[in-house]
Amino acid sequence: MAEDLLTLASSLKARGEPFALATVVRCERPTSAKAGAKALIRSDGSLVGWVGGACAEPVVTREALAALGDGQPRLLVLVGEGGHDPTRTEGIVHRPMTCHSGGTLEIYVEPFLPKALLVLVGHGPVVDTLARLGESTGYAVTVVPTDRVAADLRDLRLGASSSVVVATHGELDEDALAQVLATPAGYVSLVASRKRAATVVETLRDRGVPPERLDRFKAPAGLDIGATTPEEIAVSILAEIIHVRHTLKAEAVEAPTFVPMSTIAGRLTPQEAAEVIDPVCGMTVRVATARHRSDWAGRSVYFCCARCKDTFEADPTRYVA
Repeated sequence: MAEDLLTLASSLKARGEPFALATVVRCERPTSAKAGAKALIRSDGSLVGWVGGACAEPVVTREALAALGDGQPRLLVLVGEGGHDPTRTEGIVHRPMTCHSGGTLEIYVEPFLPKALLVLVGHGPVVDTLARLGESTGYAVTVVPTDRVAADLRDLRLGASSSVVVATHGELDEDALAQVLATPAGYVSLVASRKRAATVVETLRDRGVPPERLDRFKAPAGLDIGATTPEEIAVSILAEIIHVRHTLKAEAVEAPTFVPMSTIAGRLTPQEAAEVIDPVCGMTVRVATARHRSDWAGRSVYFCCARCKDTFEADPTRYVA
């Protein structure tokens, strides 16, 4: 199984598809998964492999998706009845696990993300320096020569994590920018003077480029650090790209839709949310795949396991409170 997962991981990495690898690094009996057990989680939430049963799998999937969002690995600790919660806390995500007879699982979740694309359109010392700096800081750098702007930009798959810097020195600035701004590229800028940049913006506006696209356009490129040489300008641009990239990444990490018990008993139904909270143990439960459900006060309440369901039904008002 482990070899199959590594083969799949290698294939996904070669295709540039993000995924996370979860590995059980420690366990305390009784647990169904043992140390060394692995699972691969893709960006659509699908899981291949085994790191535990009904309690462990949804939590691991949720943390894996969070890791793909923020790019940070995490050590996940699930503690069941009779298990021991580690005294160390820094860097550890603690979760309860009440679906089985007890035990503890410690699972390391590591994201694998493709390199962010940095596209440099044009030529000159700023482009040359940016290409070197971009490669040394982990970007996948593509330089598009002026004579191939239309064709090469059309063939590129520009997404929210892509950054594009245009530096054709007036030859094809407007044409390149109009084409790039029609994509979801997260950062788009122009190497030019302020006067030239203002002229380009007016030209793009006259061409009918929508205001919301122009709002994504940064001209002139780079943070204002007083740069004067081509090398300093390249540094200011890369610094701006890094800043924008991390800002967009932080904004993209949205908390899952949780519905507390008090809300379930109120105006919303669980079907209106992708995930709900098990009122007994606090676990995240996917409504679409939940196997354990109880009707209370005209609403459906979902549980991670039969034990939580039975506990709730024995005294529902306790968990509503």
